Amino acid sequence: MKKSKQFWPFVVGALLIYIVVQVLITNGMLNQFYSNTLIFIAINIILAVSLHLVIGITGQFSIGHAGFLAVGAYISAIITMKLDLPFIVAIIVGGLVAAVAGLIVGIPSLRLKGDYLAIATLGFAEIIRIVFLNIDYVGGAAGMQVSKLTTWTYAFVCLFITILVIVNFTNSRHGIAAISVRENEIASDAMGINTTYYKVVAFAIGSFFAGVAGALFSHNFYIIQPGQFGFLKSFDILIFVVLGGLGSLSGAVLSAILLTVVSTYLQGYPETRMIIYSLVLIIVMLYRPKGLMGTMEITDYFKLWRTPKGGGQNGK
Repeated sequence: MKKSKQFWPFVVGALLIYIVVQVLITNGMLNQFYSNTLIFIAINIILAVSLHLVIGITGQFSIGHAGFLAVGAYISAIITMKLDLPFIVAIIVGGLVAAVAGLIVGIPSLRLKGDYLAIATLGFAEIIRIVFLNIDYVGGAAGMQVSKLTTWTYAFVCLFITILVIVNFTNSRHGIAAISVRENEIASDAMGINTTYYKVVAFAIGSFFAGVAGALFSHNFYIIQPGQFGFLKSFDILIFVVLGGLGSLSGAVLSAILLTVVSTYLQGYPETRMIIYSLVLIIVMLYRPKGLMGTMEITDYFKLWRTPKGGGQNGK
């Protein structure tokens, strides 16, 4: 984070949240259901924020994020279950392999735009799913059993690093260049900005953190199957970003929390779960067509609240 005034309150607030939740888990005040829900929320936030970098900041319409999630999930599972290496190594390698996959996909496909890019990334995600479906080494269609190694600490640290990196990237000159690509790619190119380079970099960073989320995901649910990483999973992640507001990291975080909680508590009603889930989305989009936060961040609201009425340029 560029300004220390924003950085240190973020760090202190994050540490307080971690300590409070960890104490509650240690003392048994949060049972396994609630701790798993918190871990799942953290995983979804990582996915939402990583896709936010691709769609919200760079403006590239990708709907293949589940493919990078699958790469991180399976690679990390191989490292822990087949190679018997530490979980932290599995997280890092899973993210790196997903980033390489992002580069392989991004370099040729990011020359496309709009619907064509969406179709290309969706096709990649389906190819990844089919590949894992046909590899007996990772269980094929039956899936792969994975030890539960994901804890609140692992999930929180990965979430903290994800937000920190993406916020710093967004506030850097690289992030400003990426935003200019989103606003007007032709004008950015005319100004000498290497638009392909910044799109690929953002895509690789987003893919890396999707791979990290995949490692946490696979080691939290005991078993992974190719069906968990279908195109519907990509749309779930896309909904986090769109519902929160394109261009708003805070919105992506809030929508990931909201939809994860709604989805979790509706698991007891499988017949009506998707109906209620869809109604929540429709209602929010009717009253907030630009998303929960639009293009604003939570810090922007704090600035508005501190601005006296009639004062400053934004005062009315």
